Amino acid sequence: MSDPVRGEVTEVEDGPEYDLDFREHPERYRHTPDERGAFKIEPYKSELLPEWGIATLADAEDGAEAIYERYCQYRAADDFVGMDMARKYLQMGWTRAMRYAKYPGGNKYRTDDDSEARSASKASGETAGGNRVEREPQQWYDPEKREIALVYREYLDRVRGDEAYERAKREHYERYGE
Repeated sequence: MSDPVRGEVTEVEDGPEYDLDFREHPERYRHTPDERGAFKIEPYKSELLPEWGIATLADAEDGAEAIYERYCQYRAADDFVGMDMARKYLQMGWTRAMRYAKYPGGNKYRTDDDSEARSASKASGETAGGNRVEREPQQWYDPEKREIALVYREYLDRVRGDEAYERAKREHYERYGE
């Protein structure tokens, strides 16, 4: 897995953010197809995170639309890093809400606490509390969270299908490398 940042970049003392303005230094940003960097890449985190929400369907509808509007602003400004960060927040809305839709409390894993599992984990050097076991997804444990996920997915698909996004991603790669 590659880091969403090129080279060494320090983090700010009181938070997880990188101590760098990526709008001023787009050459330091590395595209990743996942959500890595969503809470670290400034000033985009500060612009997008307040819009993001999955608590209710209304929050999701407002948040996804606001993030997509930001995406359009970044696109108009020819700001690929902003465009990609908006894509990450839309993707994060979809994946997080879908996790809550399928798993009680959004917990994809449970701890197998039976005595046999405790003995096996102790023998293998794992921490006390049992093995981490993936739960079977439920269809649909939380139907509202599924609706929320679909709201984010609709906007995410718009970004993924946008030729300007694909062109900007390709140009960023050509200009700055991987």
